[in-house]
Amino acid sequence: MIMTMANTMLLVGIAQITTREDLLVILIPLGLFILLILWIAMMYNSLVRLRQQCREAWSNIDTELKRRYNLIPNLIETVKGYAAHEREVLLSVTEARNKAVASTGSPGSQARDENALVAALRQLFAVAEKYPNLKANENFLELQKQLAETEDRIQAARRFYNANVRDLNTRIEVFPSNIIAKLFNFQKEEFFEIEQTDIRSVPKVSL
Repeated sequence: MIMTMANTMLLVGIAQITTREDLLVILIPLGLFILLILWIAMMYNSLVRLRQQCREAWSNIDTELKRRYNLIPNLIETVKGYAAHEREVLLSVTEARNKAVASTGSPGSQARDENALVAALRQLFAVAEKYPNLKANENFLELQKQLAETEDRIQAARRFYNANVRDLNTRIEVFPSNIIAKLFNFQKEEFFEIEQTDIRSVPKVSL
């Protein structure tokens, strides 16, 4: 009787050990799999977040560029009132503006068109230096001020965008996030590099 009870207890103990070991065999891989899924989700979400930040930052650049486009026609008309014979310079600014407005390619291609516009604007303001009456014109001074402020905002938006692009591109390149980037086909973004117009508003001097 005692032997029978001992054998029964031994068999139950072995069954419990076997069940516990089987459970661990199931739970350990399952736990690792869940951790892997969570890690993939975390990496994927961080890449999506960085890509979205780049798009939002580019939207800020686009807004400021459009503001500059809208100021240029008034500037051309004002300069034309004092320097109508500077036809070539005025035409080059108009053409450069129209080309920049129509540019919808990559940041790199848009930057080339924007730099052409910057060069044309520099030339226009260089011409304005030869006309004291134009430089003293209230409308010209106000447009110069607005363009200078817009230029500052463009450069600030550009720096913010490029910082986000750098973060995204780094995450796409480095291990282990590069595995997820390749798996979900995340692409590196282009930097946006444009020159400054060097337009500065002229402070009014009270006499």
